[in-house]
Amino acid sequence: MQDLGKDSEAHMSSDERMGYKFEEYLLQSFDIVEINIKTTSPELNELLSVVNIDNNAGAAMMGGGGGQGGDVFFMNGYTLDENGKVELPLIGEVELVGKTTAEAKSIIEDKVRKYVNEDEFFVRVRLGGIRFSALGEFNSSGKMTILQNRVTIFEAIAAAGDLTILAKRNNLVLLRQYPDGSQIHRINLNDKNLLSSEFYFIRPNDVLYAEPLKVREVGTATNFIQTLTLVTSMITAFALITTFVRN
Repeated sequence: MQDLGKDSEAHMSSDERMGYKFEEYLLQSFDIVEINIKTTSPELNELLSVVNIDNNAGAAMMGGGGGQGGDVFFMNGYTLDENGKVELPLIGEVELVGKTTAEAKSIIEDKVRKYVNEDEFFVRVRLGGIRFSALGEFNSSGKMTILQNRVTIFEAIAAAGDLTILAKRNNLVLLRQYPDGSQIHRINLNDKNLLSSEFYFIRPNDVLYAEPLKVREVGTATNFIQTLTLVTSMITAFALITTFVRN
């Protein structure tokens, strides 16, 4: 067996380690969150576990994106309405828009304390996965759902089947929603500084659009050989037609 000791080190290199810039996501209208409330009272648990019928009805019309096998969070979670509120069994309406999941948890805990003692309940709040759209030069474009708390932009691209060979990897368009509106950002996937930027992790409702290279304008072919073949066929056809007309 070959010795991979000192000789192998000469063929290995590492760039500088870059820290993540992860910003807490602020909940927005129409986000889906899982809210789980458990108490020491079985009767109270039964009341708190009632699922909104409207959520179930909506789930029947929504397919799970990205091959994730459907939206279990959409089935059993809560959708913030246009005013950024959710309606919880027994507790009533709670406004969560503009809050982090930790802040939302604290708000709901304050509501639960009206019915249960401090040490007799548990509250969990988390996002119902990361939902995003991949459009343009992706091998598998469409709406995607990844059931994770954090998703990098490269994981999102992988979920969409990777970029095609005609995609502009140095100019990926990212449409991101903020509480006060939407903004377009342009991402260079070849730039290592992306790793420490706020765009390394995608957010719920992000839209990724991969623009095509100029070669796409030549024809519908997916690589240079096919494009060249298409152009050659067109020239040959034109030459044959010209010869036929002259004769």
